[in-house]
Amino acid sequence: MNKSLRNPLVFTLFILPALLLFLIFFIYPIFSSLYYSLTSWNGVSDTVKFTGLNNFEKALGDDRFWISVKNNGWFILFSVFIQVPLIVLFSLLIANVKKLKGLYKTAVFMPSIMSTAVIGILWGFIYEPNIGLFNKVLGVVGIEPVYWLSDERFAMLSILITNAWQWTGFYIVMVLAAILSIPGELDEAAAIDGATGFQRATRITLPLIVPIISVVIMLSIAGAMKAADIVIVMTKGGPAGSTEVMATYMIKYAITNFKYGYGNAIAVLIFMFTLVVTALYQLLFARRNERIEY
Repeated sequence: MNKSLRNPLVFTLFILPALLLFLIFFIYPIFSSLYYSLTSWNGVSDTVKFTGLNNFEKALGDDRFWISVKNNGWFILFSVFIQVPLIVLFSLLIANVKKLKGLYKTAVFMPSIMSTAVIGILWGFIYEPNIGLFNKVLGVVGIEPVYWLSDERFAMLSILITNAWQWTGFYIVMVLAAILSIPGELDEAAAIDGATGFQRATRITLPLIVPIISVVIMLSIAGAMKAADIVIVMTKGGPAGSTEVMATYMIKYAITNFKYGYGNAIAVLIFMFTLVVTALYQLLFARRNERIEY
């Protein structure tokens, strides 16, 4: 069997199906999108007019596109500096729970398996100006109702909170798995030496789960760059484009306005921006924390 696997022909036959799927569903769409990004096409007619880099020049010169880029940046910043610390905190708390640990893990994971449409509608009721939960609480302390989704000052923050609520549980399960895989002898030895729970968490547990935290950050960045569904459900990019992200900007032009060539140019820019951001993170931070030895 080992001799057969060393045969280049046999090896090629084994990887060929996966390679074909990769070419069909990944490589071909990328080059197809790149081709159409250089054209003026409505996505329906047989006429495809080559326009060179005009679509990219138009996008980079459009203020609304840069607003969408900025909003994707807010997604990244919120995920990295607010959501990830909360993920680590809740993971540490759940890991130290003695009873009903499975219940807590299931409870935090539930939002991740719910439809984004359901979550958007649910939080839409929570943000509702007249009967929403948030404004009811604010009314108790005498604060006037806040128009969470129709006020430019609060709309983006409202979406960020909702998106974080949906995906925090998914990442908690990942970090929790890493915490529970740490040998118990390390924690027990530290406790015998007199280390407090806080000291054990910060000096033993956190350094040992840095690789999985790095993965969570990278996945959060990638997810922030392709965020679209929660924005479409809750605000459709409004009010006045203040919650537009690159993906919704692309959808608006490629599908709604039948500017398929321009939409593909936006898709290429999203791909390039995501590649640059994740590559910078990998080069500057992630590679330093790839492996931890117990």
